[in-house]
Amino acid sequence: MNIRSLTRGDGVVIGAAVLLFIASFLDTFDGSGDDVPNAWDNLGLVMSMYVGGIVGAVLIVLARALPQPPKVIGLDVGQLGVALTIFAAWTSFWSIIDPFGAMEELFGTFGSSEPDSGAGLILGLIACLLLAVAAIATPLVPALKAALVGAPRPAVAPQPYGAQPPGGYGYPGAGAPGPFGAGQPGPGQPGPGAPFGGGAPQQQAAAPQPPAGDFSPFWFAVPVARPLFAEDGSQSTIAELAPGTWYLAVEQRGPNLVAQTQDGRRGVLQDTSGIQRG
Repeated sequence: MNIRSLTRGDGVVIGAAVLLFIASFLDTFDGSGDDVPNAWDNLGLVMSMYVGGIVGAVLIVLARALPQPPKVIGLDVGQLGVALTIFAAWTSFWSIIDPFGAMEELFGTFGSSEPDSGAGLILGLIACLLLAVAAIATPLVPALKAALVGAPRPAVAPQPYGAQPPGGYGYPGAGAPGPFGAGQPGPGQPGPGAPFGGGAPQQQAAAPQPPAGDFSPFWFAVPVARPLFAEDGSQSTIAELAPGTWYLAVEQRGPNLVAQTQDGRRGVLQDTSGIQRG
């Protein structure tokens, strides 16, 4: 289970589920005394609205955190979790409209007048609506798809002799010694103290491009969830790269990258725009 694959939307789902659990212990009706019931005094209400919403939130989080989410009756557990959150919101809406119908067998406790909705139903409605909206909107809203926990920087492996030191996207950092020694200018570069634009213009030779086969594996992270396709060239998806997780690029095929997941699966990342290199 990889908690770094959780998104901000998943964080809202978790918070709404905790709020729903707290609401289940509050008074269902507006009253005073020890006889005021809560959701646990009505099995139908607590299982459909409160437990249903909490179970839906758990399934959504498991579907995001597990590398291979299981299926229940042919459905992905994440889809089943979203359906449960919608059902819980639907139940909470009608329960607060007709609170007497939600616990009719306890009506005698309050006398002849129909009671008002208590804090348990009101807070439960808010939590259920927040839970359902977050479950539906997370795959659609970019702000909710961002990583909940930032990924740590990967450890930099020792560079072999002659290799370029890391600095940004493969370029040496400022102040790095050149091939002619520290502080010595290279061909076509002005020396220390040379005025800007001074001297005769010189034609600078273009930097030699590395050969196509000269590729060094590197770590990268994607800004949003992106599919990883099979290496045989088909459009079948073998995994989904989640933001906030580091993956290893092992090969470059034109504009595409061959990436390896944490469990050893390899595939082709076709959309490499905006990736963050480690």
